[in-house]
Amino acid sequence: MPKIVVKRDGKEEEFIPEKIVVSMDKGGASLDKAREVADEIKKIDKERIETKEIREKILERMRAENPLMEKKWLAYDKSVKRLYRHYRQGLYE
Repeated sequence: MPKIVVKRDGKEEEFIPEKIVVSMDKGGASLDKAREVADEIKKIDKERIETKEIREKILERMRAENPLMEKKWLAYDKSVKRLYRHYRQGLYE
């Protein structure tokens, strides 16, 4: 199971499978499907995993399940990243 997630900017954080479940739920996946994907990713035999690899697995499963879920998840992901970027730039102090 991965223990560390390597972010795009190189920062590292603990791998928390529940984050996958929450994001897929926000994208319209059932909790059962979201947990399946989180379990699949937990089975990857690596110490470190990049966020882009996690993202690809999520999108692959959502696309196979329902292409509309993939679009909804992408929109959710984009909005979360936009809010985080604004927060980091001090727009939400």
